[in-house]
Amino acid sequence: MLKENLALLRGIHGYSQEEVSEKIGISRQAYAKWESGSTVPDIEKCSRLAELYGVSLDSMVSAETDEVPGLAVPPAPKGKNIWGCVNISDRGQVVIPKAARERFGLTGGQRLIVVSDETGIALIPAETFERNLRHFEEAARKDADK
Repeated sequence: MLKENLALLRGIHGYSQEEVSEKIGISRQAYAKWESGSTVPDIEKCSRLAELYGVSLDSMVSAETDEVPGLAVPPAPKGKNIWGCVNISDRGQVVIPKAARERFGLTGGQRLIVVSDETGIALIPAETFERNLRHFEEAARKDADK
């Protein structure tokens, strides 16, 4: 997984192998060996690479997602997640990937708020959405009272 992520991230950022190797203080040949999978970087170099690419060390060296058919999915930026591909049933049902359910403590019967913008949709636990809405209402009332 590391070698694939290194090649994807380098391509996304538009760096040559030479540029990456200069930025983290190694030879181009060493970096090329990491991308080919013939060797792996030590933890210090992995940390430098993760910082350079703006991803977590964990996501750079492991696969966070279920595979997306026909598409290589790079690690998500720090604080973001790409959970993989899901299918919508004929009844409009979606199964949220197990890792995502575990990360956010989602359980059967839990209410979720569906929000969207022009690019897609997101699911937010109803309790979180409602708590934030109350917070914004309070802040707006305080601003109006001033």
